[in-house]
Amino acid sequence: MLPNKEREAYYSLTKEEVFTLFSTNDSGLSESEAKQRLDQYGPNKLTEKKRISPLEIFAGQFKNLLTIILLFAATLTFLVYIFGEREQSDLIEAALILAIVVMIAALGFVQEYRAEKAIEELKKLLAFKAKVLRDGKEKEIDTVDLVPGDLVVLEEGEKVPADIRVIDVASLQTNEASLTGESTPVNKIAEKLGRNLQVADQKDMVFSGTAITSGRGLGVVVATGDHTQIGKIAQAVAETQEEDTPIQKRLDKLAKILGWGTLAISSVVFVFIVFFAQDFAQLTLLQRILHSFIAAVALAVAAIPEGLPAVVTISLAFGTRRMLKKNALVRKLTSVETLGSVDVICADKTGTLTAGEMTVREIFYDGISYSVTGRGYETEGDFQKNGSKVEPSILAPILKCGLLCNNAQLEESRVLGDPTEGALIVSAYKTGIQKTGNRVREVPFSSERKMMSVVVQEEKDLVVYTKGAPEIVLSKCNKFIKGGSEVSLDEGDKKTILAENEKMASKALRVLGLAYKKINALPADEDIATLEAGLTFIGMQAMMDPPREGVKELIEKATQSGIDVVMITGDHLDTAKAIAAEIGIDGEAITGTDLEKLSDQEFAARVEKIKVYARVNPEHKFKIVEGLKKKGHLVAMTGDGVNDAPALKRADIGVAMGITGTDVAKEASDMVLLDDKFGTIISAIEEGRGVFDNIRKFVDYLLSCNVGEVLVVFLALILFQDVILTAVMLLWINIVTDGIPAVALGLDPAEKGILRYPPKKFQEQVINKRVWLEIIFFGVALTVSTLLLFYFNLSESLQEARA
Repeated sequence: MLPNKEREAYYSLTKEEVFTLFSTNDSGLSESEAKQRLDQYGPNKLTEKKRISPLEIFAGQFKNLLTIILLFAATLTFLVYIFGEREQSDLIEAALILAIVVMIAALGFVQEYRAEKAIEELKKLLAFKAKVLRDGKEKEIDTVDLVPGDLVVLEEGEKVPADIRVIDVASLQTNEASLTGESTPVNKIAEKLGRNLQVADQKDMVFSGTAITSGRGLGVVVATGDHTQIGKIAQAVAETQEEDTPIQKRLDKLAKILGWGTLAISSVVFVFIVFFAQDFAQLTLLQRILHSFIAAVALAVAAIPEGLPAVVTISLAFGTRRMLKKNALVRKLTSVETLGSVDVICADKTGTLTAGEMTVREIFYDGISYSVTGRGYETEGDFQKNGSKVEPSILAPILKCGLLCNNAQLEESRVLGDPTEGALIVSAYKTGIQKTGNRVREVPFSSERKMMSVVVQEEKDLVVYTKGAPEIVLSKCNKFIKGGSEVSLDEGDKKTILAENEKMASKALRVLGLAYKKINALPADEDIATLEAGLTFIGMQAMMDPPREGVKELIEKATQSGIDVVMITGDHLDTAKAIAAEIGIDGEAITGTDLEKLSDQEFAARVEKIKVYARVNPEHKFKIVEGLKKKGHLVAMTGDGVNDAPALKRADIGVAMGITGTDVAKEASDMVLLDDKFGTIISAIEEGRGVFDNIRKFVDYLLSCNVGEVLVVFLALILFQDVILTAVMLLWINIVTDGIPAVALGLDPAEKGILRYPPKKFQEQVINKRVWLEIIFFGVALTVSTLLLFYFNLSESLQEARA
């Protein structure tokens, strides 16, 4: 019987205990056992979310209250046609209302269907293979056929196919940023660990969907499919309930006001015609009721702005089109306006606020500190001393060491292997230095040694190059570079170098010490101590994953717009605080562990003050979004990793990265950034604010007309004892005379400087006090002028007066 995958802490078990638990051994499973387990546990893939069919997308367009009221009006008109005098105008009227509803639905359907298709195109559907040991032989199988207990061979450059307990490693490192948010490669070990560890601290485990950046390993599959860490997160995302967007809530509230208002006025008209209207006194009760229904339909048509849903949809659709031109793909139409009300952006640090590329920023060589310019993995940049350029050849020894003691590769601004080693390659390439010599031996990096050495046969010399933690490398040295020459290293010199190391580390830079020595001959393979003894310390290179270009200015722009930016990361607190300070995020900073210690009341009291969260897991991210929403904030959450998905789903606007984002993140999002740039979010928010303003403008215009129409129909019934505007006439007014100008208002671009104002409050309605006063004023003016025109033309005939 296999173990309960949900509860077992495999990282705390020995290799033998894992073998016993999964009934496997060093030869792997037999083919027959693997087949049996595949039948029992199913394929190694996530349960696919049921795709929304085109019909379901279309049906979803009929769920808002305004559309339902229009359908009710069409039904009522059709009933009048069937049970009344079967006038052709009633049938035309019902058909017109239905045509409007279908047109609205079609517009919404086209936009949302296109967005779903675009998401499908963004997904990387490439199947990949895994090497396993079965019956003692290594073979390659489809990853979907992996089962618990399989022995998997892990190699550099591959994707981890399942959750695996590592039992043998050779310099194995993985990039777990997509799962944990931590950008630094993780060194893996085979030894068991203690219990109660976070995913980021489980060094003897590798997780499905993460990448192997260097080394090799062997491990036992402990979880597949939905039971993996990525599977649990995907499941949590699927179970998260969606909420109505602000515009849906606002329009539904408006629809309720219009619906109840129409019902109240229609009831008064019904009673008036049936019991009091003198012109209808000669009719039978049934005929009076029928006429009251006709009047009620006219009032319903007058009260409800039929063009409103269509204009809203057109405005949102054009908003999404403008956003797409700015590389923001909106998956749901109503999300466009929601963006305009966002007042907090929870941004994932790695790859969103930062470039996601390790870059050398400082070099300490020959007692002098140098700064390095350039972006990411681009090989262009300068070396500066006190702000002035220096000749790169001065730094050749330290750059050459970093280049040769290295297993990564750089291909067209893309690093294959460890990003830290990639940064060393780029800094060397900025001077034009290329790899030379032949490597004859390597002593790999390990978490115990914290250093790596290689032996390179150059033209005349055999040279040892070493890199690692500065204090460890320094302990192996008896000389250092001073004044361009090798001199003896004493304790005072060591203290000076270590003080410089601490200075760079305090800026959240990852610091590597570099050293070398020439040897006459290779010592025995096992004599690592001799190989790495008596080194000459060259200096240190310090690197970090730098902020994206222009992100500081964008955060300042957001702050001026009344939008708080909260940084969330899996990295260490010092790194997070340093990046936050550099990009202008000011506020309290805490770790995920600190967050867990806070009671709900304590967190509620501090949530608006905390601007930096470090070492967080998916549950923490969800809690952060939840806490901000409870405070009345409208939250946008950005992210690209699997670990971001639950929070993306819970946020009012989930924003996924289109280039680096995982499929799970994209599925959970409301919007996808096709260029992965933080600035695109600010542009989208600007567009969203413009859309809200447009909606307010055309609602003001449409309802002014509708108030006038209702008052004209209502007062004419009382004053002239007749329906002076028929339903068909009112439909023509609402759709053509009112609707077309309203569409023009809805397509206005956002006004310049719209980001200078704070976002609209979540509770703020489309129609505020000022807008209501405008609607009533213009509605009354329209009523008076129309009734006067009708009165002065009534002497001719009713048809003439209507014309």
